Amino acid sequence: MKELLEEFYKNNNFNTKGPLSVAVQLTKAFKNLDFPLKAEDFLTERGGQVKGLGGPNLKKILKEQGIERILASEGARTSRGSIENMRAYIAFLNAAHESGNKINWEEIEAFWVEKVQNYFDAAPFSLNLDASQSIKSIIQNLTTQAIERQRQVVGVKYLGIMLQHLVGAKLELIKGDETVIHNCSSNNDQDAGRTGDFDIGEVSIHVTTRPTENLMLKCRENLNANRKPLIVTLESGVLIAEGIAEDLNIKDRIDIIDFYQFIVSNIHERSWFDRNSRQAHIEKLIENYNSIIDKYETDPSLKIEIASGK
Repeated sequence: MKELLEEFYKNNNFNTKGPLSVAVQLTKAFKNLDFPLKAEDFLTERGGQVKGLGGPNLKKILKEQGIERILASEGARTSRGSIENMRAYIAFLNAAHESGNKINWEEIEAFWVEKVQNYFDAAPFSLNLDASQSIKSIIQNLTTQAIERQRQVVGVKYLGIMLQHLVGAKLELIKGDETVIHNCSSNNDQDAGRTGDFDIGEVSIHVTTRPTENLMLKCRENLNANRKPLIVTLESGVLIAEGIAEDLNIKDRIDIIDFYQFIVSNIHERSWFDRNSRQAHIEKLIENYNSIIDKYETDPSLKIEIASGK
């Protein structure tokens, strides 16, 4: 049965939140019904919506399966395609039953829950270009999403990866005739023969969420090789880096920059403080970032999607 479900999932494009919401909720509703299932029984009185779909219902079902994230706030209730998806799903189940396949509702429910989890794992980060917000707030919203996902998916340093490639995307904006060499986030600087995350001219750029003594020792190696180390880190990391650098007597020889300032100042400068141009430069930054993710990372969920209605 799982093979049939997989085929149905692929052939009917049930890989987005609307169809997934329909499948999860209807599977729960079908459990106590007899075959054949009737699509008309799941239409509202006026026939414009699928009966029983709703955000709270969907949230409850997923929570029972250990998923706390919100798949669809209205549970696909108002989606125009939900009726078509409902009819397709019912037709599939009826055909599977008529062909003699054993209908195990727990197995089917587990299948859809797994697909929901896969959707969350692959869903891109979302950027809202709200003109009323500061550029810093817009970028901070992205890093907050990365931190939240990091809590949910143990072992993946989403924040660090995002910072590295946003810095790389910013360097792409200002490169001119220079070539910016990017690397997969899992590549070690030394293994790749690099002196930092980015080697630009005589500067070794290190991007980190939390500076460590090992990083500062790398910076000292940069200095010994007549290179100029530049650390780009979060606000909290600036003080940490300065403290370690002072202990190693190299504080006056390295530059430590707050990540948000690194991104924000460049966008303001390149847009010449014009609102429309500023938005265009943010969009270009995200375009560069997504291009880097496509080329150097294997996880599509690292990409950033600009929200509609910007």
